[in-house]
Amino acid sequence: MHLKLLGMAALWGASWPAGRVVAQGLPPLSSGAWRFVLAMLLFALWWRLARRGLAPLAALSRRQWLGLAAAGAVGVFGYTAFFMWGLQHVPASRAALIVTVNPVFTTLIAAWLFGERLNARIATGMALAVLGATTVLTRGEPWRLFGGALGLGEWLLLGCVACWVGYTLMGRRLLAGIDTLTTTTVTAGAGTALLLGAALAVEGPAALAAPLHAPPPVWAALVFLAAGATVLAYAWYFDGVAALGAGGAAAYISLVPVFGVASSALVLGEPLQPSLLVGGALAVAGMAVMNAARR
Repeated sequence: MHLKLLGMAALWGASWPAGRVVAQGLPPLSSGAWRFVLAMLLFALWWRLARRGLAPLAALSRRQWLGLAAAGAVGVFGYTAFFMWGLQHVPASRAALIVTVNPVFTTLIAAWLFGERLNARIATGMALAVLGATTVLTRGEPWRLFGGALGLGEWLLLGCVACWVGYTLMGRRLLAGIDTLTTTTVTAGAGTALLLGAALAVEGPAALAAPLHAPPPVWAALVFLAAGATVLAYAWYFDGVAALGAGGAAAYISLVPVFGVASSALVLGEPLQPSLLVGGALAVAGMAVMNAARR
């Protein structure tokens, strides 16, 4: 089980260089739509192998359907759009570290909305994660954060953060009582429909057909994003939650940016700048402290 969770972290980390390859070779919305069309085919196979039938869908209330649709709009469509747009402008290694502030904002807003308690260790981890991400964002000059140090790519990746935080918090309130496979499949389906519609409206039919003519490396990255980083990683994560609990499984997410930076350097040859290493170490340490404090 621990090897599965380690593999999950590696797959999610490697999604950043794979996304960079796709974003540099294909239109962002169209490539995101293709990723989730492929993923939906695999989710349908997973659903069939689990012998689910239509009973779980029929049991959903109207409120739950609306919650799943909203979660798909934010957590799949919104996140994927910002992910692909951001990776057109920012190296994959930096992007993987910027999103380490996800748990910080999630924890803060959950404390405000749901009354979750904070303690000194969680606050320390949050401070470390923010300092590390800020160091990466500003290339080692965090005091320039509000002085124009952020470019378009960084702002787009902060949109990823906002979408993921919103998706997580919506899941707490709107999706309670729905099993994880149903949640993942239906939200992915809703997000896929929105991505297809947006790609047609914004980029046009020619752009949506562009992946059909993409070179093999781009197709390999696209299939990896669908099969590895979307379906297999989620399957292993759910197995880990069932075996070790949510806290034990979530602790492995601290390793995602480590794998993201390492795979970006190995696959894409991105340089390991001092600000990236220092900021990454602080961000990962902050995530680890937060996870340990929650347990």
